[in-house]
Amino acid sequence: MTRASDCARPMPDSLAARQDAIAAAVRSLREERRRLERLGLERPLARCHHETRYWSFLAAMFALPSRSGPVAGHQEFPWPVDPVR
Repeated sequence: MTRASDCARPMPDSLAARQDAIAAAVRSLREERRRLERLGLERPLARCHHETRYWSFLAAMFALPSRSGPVAGHQEFPWPVDPVR
């Protein structure tokens, strides 16, 4: 859709650079959406909306705090283990 939102581009290695690249993609898609609305192009506008949702999802995922080690009160396994009979 836009150069900044090209999924074929490799993601940067550092978290801060990833977040910057994702923010740039979302910004570029918002600008593209405004352009497509002015032109009245419905199909490209729908695709732009889809791409914006994808990149917004990525922004939310990379904004989550990373877990480094066990969390207090949680077992090592996320499900109960049956004892061997």
